[in-house]
Amino acid sequence: MSKEELLKKIKGGLIVSCQAQENEPLHSDFIMSRMALAAKVGGAVAIRANGVKDIKAIKEVVDLPIIGLIKRDYPNTERYITPTLKEIKELVEVGVDIVAMDATDRDQNDGVSLEEKVKFLHDNGVLAMADISTLEEGIIAQVKGFDIISTTLSGYTSYSPQIKEPDFKLVEDLTKSVSLPIVAEGRITELNDLKKILKFNPFSVVIGGAITRPQQITARYVEIINSCK
Repeated sequence: MSKEELLKKIKGGLIVSCQAQENEPLHSDFIMSRMALAAKVGGAVAIRANGVKDIKAIKEVVDLPIIGLIKRDYPNTERYITPTLKEIKELVEVGVDIVAMDATDRDQNDGVSLEEKVKFLHDNGVLAMADISTLEEGIIAQVKGFDIISTTLSGYTSYSPQIKEPDFKLVEDLTKSVSLPIVAEGRITELNDLKKILKFNPFSVVIGGAITRPQQITARYVEIINSCK
């Protein structure tokens, strides 16, 4: 699939993030594959998934484009979303369409620049998604050759806004300042959040926890019930 064909498939649609960490109740490649299938039935245009096992299981049951990442902790660095070339190579080998990686201003910890990582992906026919936290990082990501920019890490760097709601301003500023496709992601939990963010005309939207993390969904309802007592 060409870059143009792939982008056409996800433009204007909903990407569902199907992820569960080891400490979460639904941590299972089988469960994530069923989550992805349910997302497809519901009309999702792509799946964002974490880890080789989950991605393999998801690819067996859905034919949607896969945005792959690997969350892995390394000492002495805050980067954890596809932090090194090692994870990128694993994702290319498993056959994802797009690799999402930390493209924040934090130091690279493997001695490989973002430009080199993007080039490696392009040489292997895979698109590069920049997970960023600020407008400046988005502008730099475009210069470094990324194909897509996502607001995934707003609120997850010490210097980005620490807010409970989506970073509406970042989505708005990026769509005005950067020519690359902008994917709105992060803390979109209410229908009104989605309606508001769509006013800024993002290329597409990623929703994760509000769809695929039932413990978070349950906690929101419990909070409301407790507040009314």
